[in-house]
Amino acid sequence: MVLAGKTAVITGSNSGIGLGVAWALARAGADVVLNSFTDRDEDHALAASIAAETGVTARYIKADMSKGDECRGLIDAAGRCDILVNNAGIQHVAPIDEFPTEKWDAIIAINLSSAFHTTAVALPKMRSAGWGRVVNIASAHGLTASPYKAAYIAAKHGIVGLSKTTALETAEEPITANAICPGYVLTPLVEAQIPDTMKKYGMGREEVIKKVMLERQPSREFATVEQIGGTTVFLCSDAAAQITGTTISVDGGWTAL
Repeated sequence: MVLAGKTAVITGSNSGIGLGVAWALARAGADVVLNSFTDRDEDHALAASIAAETGVTARYIKADMSKGDECRGLIDAAGRCDILVNNAGIQHVAPIDEFPTEKWDAIIAINLSSAFHTTAVALPKMRSAGWGRVVNIASAHGLTASPYKAAYIAAKHGIVGLSKTTALETAEEPITANAICPGYVLTPLVEAQIPDTMKKYGMGREEVIKKVMLERQPSREFATVEQIGGTTVFLCSDAAAQITGTTISVDGGWTAL
């Protein structure tokens, strides 16, 4: 088990990419801490199912990633944090001149500032342990742009910059920091959008996926949460010890255009 003895904290991990990453890290032997802003029985049940299937210790800790003190409190509550995966994120689409201020503030707080707060508390723990990995889930929109997504794109570009700065500050230590930049990933949230998109364009499922949803993704295939999880495990492995301060695109060729 390549990550046995390590503890991973994954923000925004009770569904989608975050949950996929948590499963991948657990299957690689890491103890995992799941997180979101809710505190439901099903949240804790997710952690219990990971523990039961993989044999690692898995916990769920509620923390609102829009609040800096709760971001920092999450890492403190975890106790140990060898691997930090900053994944929490939200989205809103609107032209800049119509973009609600409260939506801008929320997206910047959850998608960007939360990673600053968690990293600030995690780095001393990694230094104390003599090893660490910071993996920030950015986006193809951390490297490119689209209209009507000003806050999301600003935040994801910021995550890429934060990853680089973290890497430079830890370059002479056994700690790395990198950003994964996915294209469109087939998550439950994206899956739920497919029927409405089919109705809007009068297309079948495969046609609407390839011609509308994945128009900018040359492979015309979604990335999967398992692929993002596998990339995360690789970045946490010894094979990636000299990979730091960079981005890894999992985007079907999007950023090659």
